[in-house]
Amino acid sequence: MNVQFSPAQETKPAMSISGKVILYTGAAGGLGTETTLSFLRAGARVVAIDNDERKTGALLDAATREGLKGLTVRVIDLSDLAGLRAELDRVAGEVGGIDVVINNAAIYPSKPFEEYGIEDFQAVQRVNVDAGIVCVQAALPHMRKQGWGRIVNISSVTVYGGWANLAPYVQSKGALIGLTRAWAREFGAYGITVNAVAPGAFPTDAEKIHPDPEGYTRFVLEHQAVKRRGSPADIAAALTFLISDASGFITGQTLNVDGGWVMH
Repeated sequence: MNVQFSPAQETKPAMSISGKVILYTGAAGGLGTETTLSFLRAGARVVAIDNDERKTGALLDAATREGLKGLTVRVIDLSDLAGLRAELDRVAGEVGGIDVVINNAAIYPSKPFEEYGIEDFQAVQRVNVDAGIVCVQAALPHMRKQGWGRIVNISSVTVYGGWANLAPYVQSKGALIGLTRAWAREFGAYGITVNAVAPGAFPTDAEKIHPDPEGYTRFVLEHQAVKRRGSPADIAAALTFLISDASGFITGQTLNVDGGWVMH
């Protein structure tokens, strides 16, 4: 059987994300900044959504220093779902539609379960889960129309380990895995894949909730199969694969990027 390939198929690498428009929440955070820059270096356009004006300014400065183009930044309160949707609709019109959604933004209050009120659970759910739903709702029409899309939800290995004192956060990250599977089943016929990434312990601001950073690092390395701390480059590599054509036959899955801490 003779198989014909178009010039585009022959010359464009499967891992290429050049020209893709990526909507990335929490893009100016500890892991977000470096992965955003990685996407820009690869020729993608990034709509970076974050609620921290100082961090988004630092992200813009970093992109400018490298001479990187294609970065759009919006400082948005992700708990304001109506405001978020309105802004996303405006941005989608400006950039011509969203090809990729990465739901990364999260808040993580830490205290014993009995000290949480139901309003605490609702506040975490609103940012960590509901804002991601709004992002997908805003991007989905364009993805369906073009017959291609990628959605990646950033979960956490805490879902598997059941961390104490983080019940609302762990609940929200479990919900993202559930949504990953439901969306994958529903959107697959439109050429849209949906996967989750569950990062392990990375040395970011999130670790400041631990009272003994050095002891926590020892704890992490004892439990990981790979005896080094993770870096943003590890997350960027996983995300680049999942949002490229190379992952086109993978959907509904959760990829642990944790140095072999949790194996399942």
